[in-house]
Amino acid sequence: MLRAASRADSRGSQKARAEHAHRTAISVIVPVYNGCTAFRDCLAGLARTDPAPDEVIVVADADTDEPRMDAAEFGARVIVLDSCSGPAAARNAGAHHARGNILLFVDADVVLHQDALSEVARAFAGVPKPAAVFGSYDDEPLAKSFISQYKNLLHHYVHQGSREVASTFWAGCGAIRREVFAELGGFDERYRRPCIEDIELGYRLRDAGHLVLLRKTLLCKHLKVWTLTSLLKTDVLDRALPWSQLILRTGRFDNDLNLQFGSRASVLMCFGLVVSLLVTPLWPRFAAVAAALALLLLVVNRGLYRFLVRKRGSWFALRAVPMHWSYYLYGGAAFVASMMLNARFTSFLMRTAKE
Repeated sequence: MLRAASRADSRGSQKARAEHAHRTAISVIVPVYNGCTAFRDCLAGLARTDPAPDEVIVVADADTDEPRMDAAEFGARVIVLDSCSGPAAARNAGAHHARGNILLFVDADVVLHQDALSEVARAFAGVPKPAAVFGSYDDEPLAKSFISQYKNLLHHYVHQGSREVASTFWAGCGAIRREVFAELGGFDERYRRPCIEDIELGYRLRDAGHLVLLRKTLLCKHLKVWTLTSLLKTDVLDRALPWSQLILRTGRFDNDLNLQFGSRASVLMCFGLVVSLLVTPLWPRFAAVAAALALLLLVVNRGLYRFLVRKRGSWFALRAVPMHWSYYLYGGAAFVASMMLNARFTSFLMRTAKE
């Protein structure tokens, strides 16, 4: 009888060990540089998640003492980099020290919804089995300025309207299996600024045959206060230019997220609109062309504008239209500039090789 009980206990312990081995253990990794109130709110949000993360790792990117004290106050493990290396290196350092089999990357100015970790766990337990999952900002950004509301609502709309089987990855609120992350070598640390290091990792994930899912119920609140200057700097220098260079280098032009066919067509229409307006004083008939292109832009992007009307009213949506068209213009200009630089560099290499 004792032997039977012993065998039963042994089978029970083996089952418990097997369940523990297959349990989704989530390590949250937060890179921080010059943390402030937003960072404390990020940590407070992590403390409210249900279930709680298995561990929270804060990587201070050669930062001041304040973020480290904040992290310690909320019970997070703190890793300090000796020199400012950028979020790619900071996330890699956090992943190196993580114990969980799922790495959830969260930006320091983001507050997870309370059920975010449940959403992550369900995504990785579902069928088919993804290698990585990411979410989106919610549709209630905290900062009340027009630029902040517009920028964050645009992000929400784009992510919520994109394919669930994604072509890339987003590290603002994105999770990846630890072994897959290690297999691919993590984020490319040559990106020293917060820009497209997550997109580049997403491209490598897909090239390696891994499944990446956009889970639209995985939501977080973005706390960043945007200004027109910071928006233009980020959109052009940290997104459009390096992303264009990545597209040209990889040949990847996926119909997804900001690169959907409607967006590409809108870029061409915006340039056509500008040219038509410029030549109208010389050839008045081009005024009709400009009007037709403007109407077509409104039709192609009507989903976004209707969404903005529902969320913030007609006056907000009306002001957002020229902002949105400007976004297409400088994004398209960045791509053209990247093509010119790429062609010039290629020509230089060919000349050098001949010499």
